[in-house]
Parts: sequence; C-alpha cells; structure tokens
Amino acid sequence: MGSFLCCQARRLHLGETKHKSLGPRSVCLSCKHQLKWYDNLPILSWLVLGGKCRYCHRKIGSAEFLSEFGLSIAFVALGTTFDPASASPSNWLAFATTLLFTLSLSFLAIYDALYGELPTFCLIISLILATTLAALTNISLSSLSSIALSIAVLGGTYLVLFLVSKGKWVGDGDWLLGTSIGMALGSPWLALLALFIANFSACLVMFPTVKTTKNKKIYFGPFLVLAYIIVATFAELFKTMI
Repeated sequence: MGSFLCCQARRLHLGETKHKSLGPRSVCLSCKHQLKWYDNLPILSWLVLGGKCRYCHRKIGSAEFLSEFGLSIAFVALGTTFDPASASPSNWLAFATTLLFTLSLSFLAIYDALYGELPTFCLIISLILATTLAALTNISLSSLSSIALSIAVLGGTYLVLFLVSKGKWVGDGDWLLGTSIGMALGSPWLALLALFIANFSACLVMFPTVKTTKNKKIYFGPFLVLAYIIVATFAELFKTMI
C-alpha cells in the first residue's frame, strides 16, 4: 500500500490519472522506461537497485522506500492495539476504519512531503473516515465535548496560525488535517500530545536544513501523520499516564 500510495501521489501530481484509479503501468520518471514487475517489489527492489533506476541508473529518490517501510511499520504498530481473538464485530469495523484512515493520512503525508500540498479530495475522505471512527469508538454523549476539545486543540491551533499569518506559517489544509486527526483521537490530552510530537519532530528533523537554507518551508503534514500513528498506537498507555 505504501508503494501504491506513493505511485498514485506522483501520478496525480503529473496529471496521469484523471478518470482512472490505476492509470498506466509504472515507468521511470527519468528515462520513461516501463518497469518490470521485479522492479516494483516494495522495499526489496529499492534496496537491490541501490535506489537507482535499473535502466538509466539515475536516482529514484527515497520517497518510495520511506513510504513503503513507514506504512509497514505503522500497520504493525496499530496491529498491536487490536486483539482478533476477543474482538467484536464493532471492534473489527473500528479497526478496519482505523487502517483506512491511516491510508488516507499516509497519502496526504506523501503528497505533502513531495509537493507541499494537501489534496482537498483526500482531506474530505480523511474527515469522513475520522467521523466514522469517532462514531464507532466514542458513542456516548459525554464524549462529544472531548471530541470537540480535541478538534480545537489540533485543528483550531493550525487554523489560528493560518489566519494570523495569512498562510505564511502553515498551509490552508493543515487545519483540516489536524481536525480529522483530533476527531479520530477523541481526547484533548491525546490531541495535545500529538500536537507536541508533530511540532517537536518537525523542528528536530528540519532544523539543520532551515539553519543553512534561507526561506526554507516546512510541510507539517508528514509530522502530523507521524504523531497520530505514535499517539494512536500508545493511546491506552498515554491515558493511564494522564
């Protein structure tokens, strides 16, 4: 799925898929050579080829490898929160929705990392999945206030930053992404923790680059998604600590 999402992100940006979900077969973006099936094995092909095209030997880039490896780790991490043996049908549905939500977030993270944009249609899908997940896991009336506060912490913070800076500090899609993550977490404390992890990891990763490059933009999408996966994986542990 990581390989598929990265491929679709590139195709969407290049305009190759307008009315088709799959589009043409994969080609090297440099030499346009159609790739064989053994060139598309997730993680393995990238490692065997040394991150270069088999035909023109130009660098493929790290996006494919990171998306494939990162999403596999995310699925394993989220899988540790689910017990198939004791799960009810509603638990299965909630877990399936969590995985779908994670896929939509991963696509947004990949696209934002590559092109500095968050596609509106995928933001809408994420909001729909987050609403569904919140309905499946937070069905009491008392939880509505927690969901609202959680949305305010993540979505509200980035909305204020966007309005105050007139789009200079954060993009117009970050607050929608934060809203969907806040809704899915359903707890203002977990949302606050996700906000801290997202911003701390962004500063940690990007500081060396920003220090040496003027006017360097930081895209928060990938860091917000990373924070969600961490917090969702250890949510029960964090709740006991809170």
